Amino acid sequence: MPVCKLYQTINQLSSGQRLLGLDIGKKTIGLAISDPDARVATPLRILWRRKFTPDARELIAIIAEHNIGGLVLGWPLNMDGSQGPSCDSVRDFAHAFLRLHDIAISFQDERLSTKAVEQEMIAADMTRQKRHLRRDALAATWILQSALDSLDSLKDKPEV
Repeated sequence: MPVCKLYQTINQLSSGQRLLGLDIGKKTIGLAISDPDARVATPLRILWRRKFTPDARELIAIIAEHNIGGLVLGWPLNMDGSQGPSCDSVRDFAHAFLRLHDIAISFQDERLSTKAVEQEMIAADMTRQKRHLRRDALAATWILQSALDSLDSLKDKPEV
């Protein structure tokens, strides 16, 4: 399957399948999962990165375990909306993953996701260590939830 628009990824889901949100970083990959109705995102866990192949194998196992039908990858645009080296890295990850596993993949703008999550954790009076352990999975949740929310806004608009 190719990298596609989010609504196409949703349309390819079979009954009961979920979406998996990924916040791909240099050291970790934050994971979040949707409910079967693709309405609510929940943090799943953090993968500590090693090399691509073992990371991909672990993701494939998670996909099978949780009945995942599509991936939503955080798209790290620059603040001005331009694509930088981080976008190249995520794009390369997506294409390499598709060579190993056939699944629909979509990108979702992730600007300010980590900052928003960090501010919420500080407001909740979390210690620095607890924030470090949860930050990436919560950022993946923010990314996935913003994607799900954008689908709701598309449903509210009349077709042209």
